[in-house]
Amino acid sequence: MRVLVIEDNNDIATNIGDYLEDRGHVVDFAGDGVTGLHLAVVNDFDVIVLDLTLPGMDGIMVCQKLRGEARKHTPVLMLTARDALEQKLTGFESGADDYMTKPFALAELAARLEVLARRGKGPKSRVLKIADLTYNLDTLVVTRAGESIQLNPIGLKLLQALMEASPSVVTRQDLEQKVWGEELPDSDSLRVHIHGLRAAIDKPFDKPLIHTRHGIGYRMVDPDAVPA
Repeated sequence: MRVLVIEDNNDIATNIGDYLEDRGHVVDFAGDGVTGLHLAVVNDFDVIVLDLTLPGMDGIMVCQKLRGEARKHTPVLMLTARDALEQKLTGFESGADDYMTKPFALAELAARLEVLARRGKGPKSRVLKIADLTYNLDTLVVTRAGESIQLNPIGLKLLQALMEASPSVVTRQDLEQKVWGEELPDSDSLRVHIHGLRAAIDKPFDKPLIHTRHGIGYRMVDPDAVPA
């Protein structure tokens, strides 16, 4: 189970991380809402522990943006010292899946996270969409303007990384890591595969969706929806 803990109290975050890692889980951390939202959007976690009171952006706003703008459905357990019913209802309305108040038992927290993670892996259609481009992650079917597009496995990985991060820029290093892992290719491989992806996704159509940020990386964006 891969867990993201968004918590500004270092002692609480460390206790959660140590407990989960001792049981074989992988834990990433963020100490503020903006960083936590970024990590939650660009990575695929099984479950998120989200504190309500955070610097930069509170947990309610993080959850709202995660569900709304980012369209991510990662299960969220909201963790807070506030136990008023109104606060709990606000948390659920923002998109949280579960709610625990401090202080809490680590064993109960871990059990709830495992339930949420299993629930999050249940059968559901996963479709990414930008402008007239769609990518069904379950069937691996890619279409644009209703036309089927054939991509090789590397092209599909690049497409998923760019669509999931949209409209943000994905660095060359991050793209290489997502596609090839630790066995990085030579310096020209990414450029060659991006060229091939553009040939399939953009060249036959009027509006390009893949844009280069020179010296940084690439991003995919609907030109009619987001300013360049």
